[in-house]
Parts: sequence; structure tokens; C-alpha cells
Amino acid sequence: MNEKLDAEMLTMAKEEAHQLEEKQSRLEEELKVALLPKDPNDEKNIIMEIRQGGWRRSGDICGRAFPHVQRYAQNKRWNVDVISSSESIGGGIKEIILEISGHSVFSRLKYERGVHRVQRVPTTEASGRIHTSTATVAVLPEAEEVDLTIDPKDIRIDIFHSGGAGGQNVNKVATAVRLTHFPTGMVVICQDERSQLQNRLKAFAVLRSRLLDMETSKQEEEMSSMRRSQVGTGERSEKIRTYNFPQDRLSDHRIGLTLHSLPRIMQGELDALIDALATDDQTKKAAGRTA
Repeated sequence: MNEKLDAEMLTMAKEEAHQLEEKQSRLEEELKVALLPKDPNDEKNIIMEIRQGGWRRSGDICGRAFPHVQRYAQNKRWNVDVISSSESIGGGIKEIILEISGHSVFSRLKYERGVHRVQRVPTTEASGRIHTSTATVAVLPEAEEVDLTIDPKDIRIDIFHSGGAGGQNVNKVATAVRLTHFPTGMVVICQDERSQLQNRLKAFAVLRSRLLDMETSKQEEEMSSMRRSQVGTGERSEKIRTYNFPQDRLSDHRIGLTLHSLPRIMQGELDALIDALATDDQTKKAAGRTA
């Protein structure tokens, strides 16, 4: 009887020891992640710039292929404001710039930056041929006035009438604002708001964010050993993701993840994808610190 009891207790002890080892390993990994330096921009709002790729039919990507980002923001109860948008010659949206504000926006949407490829069969395609389009996405942490100083002498401010397709005036009052930054040659136009003041404020927000991004990139050039972004090499010319609508497939090429749930993703269900990217990012950073 004692031998049987001893054997059972030994088995239980081994099982408990195995469970404790697994728990210890999990806690050690969580501790490594917790000790990683936080991205100072994670709590910031963002400026998201979406531009069509080189294909003539790419314009519809900006307007139609990114509803999931805006719906994701709505699900998170973030605010989404269109700063500016422009139409392409062949129709569709050539470029759209969004301001997204809320709790820790950059920490979640920074993984969207890069080149996105969309494969679909247009309703006008009688033969069922798949069309491929691309769009580039830039995600800039919104710069506050304390982040950098812009010398007023370096800025030219032009006020003009907002224009629609074909250059038609859509406002009788001049409310559109164009900022020209002399040192960099950077030009920012904002014309979507009815108020000249609102357009001016948004234009300066975009300019500050672009200048901050430029300064950050310059620092990263000087520190070549550091990765340029949170995922991969951070080059915006990289194809990071493919949306294949005929096959109901989303493939994120950075982590080799494939999901077959495009309708849900287009409705803003991005947490599973973003969590996977964040986990991969943290794992690589933790491995880099211990290497």
C-alpha cells in the first residue's frame, strides 16, 4: 500500500514540477518583454497617409481597400478626421491623409506602414481576370509643438479656394491652406475643412509630423545598427501585406501569417493580426537584447 502511495505521489510531484517549469519559462518571457524599452511614440495620435501605387487602377485602393482601418478606429472609439484627399485622373482616390486620435493609437496602427497589395476581380471585368493594385501607407506619430520648433520665417502660407475635380471651385470663400517649408521644400495642403483656421491647424499638424519623421529617420541613419521601424527593416518600399479577395485570404509577409477572414477584417476586426505583429516585434526585440 505504501509503495503504491509513494508511486502516486512521485507521479503527482513530477507533473507539478513540469507545470511549474512551464510557468517559470512563460513568466521569464513575459518579464523580458516587460523590461523592453517602451516606444516613446506609442501613446501618440497619428497622421496616416495612404497613396496609390504605380498602377492606373490603384486609385480605388485608397478609397475602398482601407475601410478596415477606419472601422477599426471606430471600434476603438478613436476619432478619425480626413485632412485632405485628392482624386486620380482615372477615377478613385489618389491620396488620402487621415488624422486618427485616441488612446495609444500609434502603438496599434504603426504596423500598417508599408506597401499593401490588393488582388481582386473588378465588377467590370467580364473575363474574371484578377487585377493587382498597390498602395503605400505612412503612419507618422503626431508631433506636438513641444517636439520641435518651426521658425515662422521658414514658412510661406498661401490661402486659396478649395478645388474639386477638374479645378472647379467648391467654396466661395478662400479657406484652403497651403504651407511651404523653405528648408526642406515640403508642401502641405489642407482644404477639407470649411474654416480657414481649421485647415491651417491641420496643415501645421501634418507638417510637424512629417518634419519629426524626417528628423527621426535622420537619427536612424546615423545609428545604422538599429532597425528603422518596429517591424522588419521599416522601408516603406517593402510589400508587407497582400489582400486576395477571390481566395478570401490576407497574408502578412513579415511574419508569414495567413488569415481566411477578409470580410471580418474589412469590418475592422484587426486585433488578432495586430496582436500577432506586436508579439513578433517584442520577441525579436527581446532576443536582440539577450543575444
